[in-house]
Amino acid sequence: MEQNNPTQPGDKLEENQQKISGIWDNVKAFLNELLDIREDSDRSETVESVRKDISFQGHNAWILIFSIMVASIGLNVGSTAVVIGAMLISPLMGPIVGMGLGTAINDEKMLRRSLINLMVMMGLSLLTATIYFKISPFVEFNDELKNRTFPTFLDVLIAIFGGLALIVAKSKKGTMSNAIAGVAIATALMPPLCTAGYGIAMWDISIFGGAIYLFSINAVFIALSTFVVCKLLNFPMVKYANQAKRKRISRIATAVGIIVLLPSVFFFYQLYQDQLNKQARLEFVESLNYKGSIFTPIWNEEKKELIMSVVGKEVPEEKIKEWEDQFYQMEDLEECTVTFVQGSRTIIDSQNEDLAKIQEERIEDFKLIRDKDSRIEALENQLRLVSNKFKDKDILLDELGYLYPQIGSMGLAMNHTRDYATKKMDSTEVITISFKDSLLDEENKKVIKENIYNWLKYRLKSERVQVNEVKYQAMDSLSQ
Repeated sequence: MEQNNPTQPGDKLEENQQKISGIWDNVKAFLNELLDIREDSDRSETVESVRKDISFQGHNAWILIFSIMVASIGLNVGSTAVVIGAMLISPLMGPIVGMGLGTAINDEKMLRRSLINLMVMMGLSLLTATIYFKISPFVEFNDELKNRTFPTFLDVLIAIFGGLALIVAKSKKGTMSNAIAGVAIATALMPPLCTAGYGIAMWDISIFGGAIYLFSINAVFIALSTFVVCKLLNFPMVKYANQAKRKRISRIATAVGIIVLLPSVFFFYQLYQDQLNKQARLEFVESLNYKGSIFTPIWNEEKKELIMSVVGKEVPEEKIKEWEDQFYQMEDLEECTVTFVQGSRTIIDSQNEDLAKIQEERIEDFKLIRDKDSRIEALENQLRLVSNKFKDKDILLDELGYLYPQIGSMGLAMNHTRDYATKKMDSTEVITISFKDSLLDEENKKVIKENIYNWLKYRLKSERVQVNEVKYQAMDSLSQ
């Protein structure tokens, strides 16, 4: 009779390990089949395709000129759709991918051709964009242009992953045109060059520098991504490179990447700090609450100063001091200051000291003639009323100038209108303003005029208010 041997603990452990090993092998096989691109890559066809796209002669040159013109118009009028369309027809990728591939396969001729054509491409693009912005009647530095002058680490990531997607798509048997078009949009090589042309046309080195830096980020990291993928896919070398030369090339590529990367990290940190500062300011403004008062925040970027305009019921000094202490205790507002502007306690009143002195002297003169007849007394009261109105209007204008620094000049007057049909006399407070900022768009002007209209109705306690705009002309030019 046979005796069954009991299963030993060691046998069970070994069996579990084999099961786990089998599962892991299956997972690896699945991932390898899912992600492996080596077998489906056509190396020779990829090299030939890249080589053909490097040259910027004939058709490619004209396509580049036309697409740069389309992109410049799109940026100028703030149309994202037009800019995207221009990027789809642009042939900018060729020389950049050629640099990465030429370095990876040690093809010095391809690398040299790519560098030369890249310089030609940049020169042609900058010249076209500069000519357009020189003759364009629209010179506003809008958001579409501004967004291309402040590159950050996020733009580096876009260029890296866009470059990886591009070379993987190009190396696949049967080129994936959809992926290549998507990379052209995502990496956005063309808008920075157009923005750099705008900087040249406006003679603004900061705009030009920021835009060229963004283009450099995109170009360098697309080329580096191409270099890395071609190395991983074992593209055949055109010319044998010994180990020392390969190491030198890798060091140079790494150094170039780090040099281009470092400023973007700083800009990213700066952008992050600005976002924290903006959020902290918003939280502070939302925390202000005093019954009967309306708070309007104005941010002075140059002085890092938050100006809080208080309209309505006057807030006590103790409450103002409490809010100021709260502001200066906020960690993300350490380098900022806050100023509360309200009623007659504003710093604007210091500009009216001469007017106040004249007012006091006039009142003293009026006191000397109190014993005169009723006619003179009536004239005295009328003069006092006119003087007070003048002072109130002067303060109103100063407050408006402080609240809206975009205004170059303004005037406030009472407009009297007689209706001959009804024999009635009516009056309207008319304020005439002119904007000194020529780059201010019509939408912003409209918002400012509406705010002034509502503010004047509140301050003057009248519904009969009118806001007119005239062209700004400096006082010194008027006197000539």
